[in-house]
Amino acid sequence: MPPILIDTNILVYSYDRGEYVKQGSAINTLFRLKMTGAGRLSTQVLAEFYVATTRSIRGVPPKLSGYEAANQVEDFLLAFPVFDVTAPIVLEAVRGVRDHRLPFFDAQLWATARLNQIPVILSEDFASGTYLDGVRIINPFAPDFDLESWIL
Repeated sequence: MPPILIDTNILVYSYDRGEYVKQGSAINTLFRLKMTGAGRLSTQVLAEFYVATTRSIRGVPPKLSGYEAANQVEDFLLAFPVFDVTAPIVLEAVRGVRDHRLPFFDAQLWATARLNQIPVILSEDFASGTYLDGVRIINPFAPDFDLESWIL
């Protein structure tokens, strides 16, 4: 089973009570990736998760307290292998911005997958099915998404 890099939005949706359908899908996806051993994270994703779940937006309270988010980051560290963002990843991300016109942090996620030989990223931030230099990006919230076809 090939490893799969998980983007921040999946982690965040697993705590988003305002998005019931996506929350259920995110929880199921994370559970299956953990159980199969296919899921991977990056330090970038963990940092983005903490920030996204602890900030208040336009008066809406944060999804998690700082304490809860920190505990969840620790749980993610135990559940999934985590790749560090390194200097070569930053340089490859710059190439992703230049050559593929990706926003920098999306390029950094792509570079993490590419340089760690992860063939699939699950994210809703790219056009689903995008294939860039050996890495396919799949939207796990698309109506036709079937996780089993990616982890078997």
